[in-house]
Amino acid sequence: MFTEIPFPDFDPVLLDVGFFQVRWYGMAYLGGVVLGWLYLLRLNAEKYWPEGAPLSREDVEDLMVWSIVGIVIGGRLGYVFFYQPSVYMNDPMEILAIWHGGMSFHGGLLGVCTAVIGFAHFRERPIWSIADVFGCTAPIGLLLGRIANFVNGELYGRVTGTDQGMIFPYATPVGVPRHPSQLYEAALEGLLLFIVLRILFVRTDLRHKPGTLGGIFFIGYGASRFIIEYFREPDSFLGLLWMNFSMGQILSLPMILFGLFLIFRAQRTA
Repeated sequence: MFTEIPFPDFDPVLLDVGFFQVRWYGMAYLGGVVLGWLYLLRLNAEKYWPEGAPLSREDVEDLMVWSIVGIVIGGRLGYVFFYQPSVYMNDPMEILAIWHGGMSFHGGLLGVCTAVIGFAHFRERPIWSIADVFGCTAPIGLLLGRIANFVNGELYGRVTGTDQGMIFPYATPVGVPRHPSQLYEAALEGLLLFIVLRILFVRTDLRHKPGTLGGIFFIGYGASRFIIEYFREPDSFLGLLWMNFSMGQILSLPMILFGLFLIFRAQRTA
């Protein structure tokens, strides 16, 4: 049995040349984009779509650009309006200072959804099939992002209430064992969800029922995030809210409902 595990001596800065820094968190975003692009190309391979893939290689490349814009804008605005609206309304220019930190996954997801809807409309591509392949791809970025959160020692877990747990150096009170909730999220929202969607995409015909795999992603992420929030320390400036739910849990509930809607719609139209 272990007792207290000291937090590894990670340096959040990968490369520092004085006037420029490369951080692990930025590399996680870059890695998520690059690996996501490569995986989207694989998911749109001809062997999976004998009748024609929903996206061409050119579509995938263009859509990734749209998605990056959606992630950055949506993630930042989501953090501003979901978590600290009064702070940013008092200093609106701070909204642009993304280098100060503050991104919301739920906001980034809304940004990506907006990008996908716009892309599908202007390029006349099947929106629900795009939602499916994007849902299968998203866990890659989630896995890398949560690992980067762990390296940064941020978004740490709640106090375990026992002598077992990890000691995060930036957590208060200091020296109290906590859950490494970032790793829980990486495992559930990232690795496990990726494996499940991969199996369903390759081994079943669900990819031919547009919207189903996208719905499973929404449900899988929403349920995983809702559960793990019980182990994750709530934001200090928000605490617990309605029915003692955290903001992350409240924002996950609509995701689960939307996922159920997508699956129901896909079954009705199959």
